[in-house]
Amino acid sequence: MGAVIEVRDWTVRFRKKPALDRVSLDVAEGSVLVLLGANGAGKSTLLKSMLGLLTPQSGSISVLGLDPLRAAREVRQRVGYVPDVPDAYPWMTVRDLFRFLAPHQPRWSVTRAQQLVDSLAVPLNVRLRDLSRGQGMKAMLAAALAPDPDVLLLDEPFAGLDPIVREEVLRGVIGELRDGRRTVVVATHELDAAARIADRVAVVSDGRIVREGTLSEVVGSGEEEPTAAPSRLHAVLADVLATSSVGEGR
Repeated sequence: MGAVIEVRDWTVRFRKKPALDRVSLDVAEGSVLVLLGANGAGKSTLLKSMLGLLTPQSGSISVLGLDPLRAAREVRQRVGYVPDVPDAYPWMTVRDLFRFLAPHQPRWSVTRAQQLVDSLAVPLNVRLRDLSRGQGMKAMLAAALAPDPDVLLLDEPFAGLDPIVREEVLRGVIGELRDGRRTVVVATHELDAAARIADRVAVVSDGRIVREGTLSEVVGSGEEEPTAAPSRLHAVLADVLATSSVGEGR
């Protein structure tokens, strides 16, 4: 399978401080890449770069064969994005949000949106500001998936959720991965979730990818030990944190 996302020597600085420093990465078609790292490591910056929301100091990114800066509209029509905090107007209901998004998404499916709302138990007529974090995350996930995107970018989709809601969101994500057709990049702190969905893992620290490979390659365990993966990922992250200084605000 070819790479759907290609990142080459991508460098982004905020106030002259590198948020991403010469990052290179390939994400294969139909695969799930999980980005792991502490707060401020650069995970969110990398996701926003893939969506064409940030201009680099150097480097290039290709998403679905397109430059997300030069072909921003087409990329955003084919890429679903779930931010760590809902970025819609808080006075909107979920129904309002869907009505707002549909004209901008040629592949938007009313039927699919309703199916997602039903399966995720999303209240359509509640304002976003009145939703719990879990409800808001499920609403944004439904909005991102309704156009049936080729690529899905998820920024901390499981953070701050109670165990039941986290499992509901995780199952919703897993359900979208069953046919292996969609390419997914997930930034998460939830190591159990990462172990359940990842084809490959990239550990981000100080704006650089310090480890990258299949789950078993990164954690050093074989297929016979799947239940050990979360604890081994924890050990990997602890080792990275012990040997690097993680900056703030990335």
